Amino acid sequence: MIQFILMVNKQGQTRLSSYYNWLSMSSRVALESECIRRCLSRSELQCSFLEFRGYKITYRRYASLFFIVGTDGEEENELGMLEFIHTLVETLDKYFESVCELDIMFNLEKAHFILDEMVMNGMVVETNKANILRPILLLQREAGKDDSIFK
Repeated sequence: MIQFILMVNKQGQTRLSSYYNWLSMSSRVALESECIRRCLSRSELQCSFLEFRGYKITYRRYASLFFIVGTDGEEENELGMLEFIHTLVETLDKYFESVCELDIMFNLEKAHFILDEMVMNGMVVETNKANILRPILLLQREAGKDDSIFK
């Protein structure tokens, strides 16, 4: 089961975080800072998996963003998590048309919406890009109408 998902820039600043089990704010800050430090300090020649505090950490760098997924124990397949990260990036890329760190920063609610369409309670529930983007595109289309309830 996925415990947390982080999107982090190369300077170690968290741009998006989503937790699927309750952690106190101080625990989150400590976990994020140590996890980010470990992932960013690894070279590109090292594998994208590590174990930390009982979590299996899977990460991947795309341009200036690191996508970090923490899972519990032996249940999740690391390669499956890498594929999930790739699908998440492709979906964000399709929606934002070449996603970058600024897209995540200025459209945080949309990035969370896309992530929430893919993951529910720590389980991956959808990987089809069209199915993931359909609800947000419908909301966007409705918001553009003159008689919209969203204005």
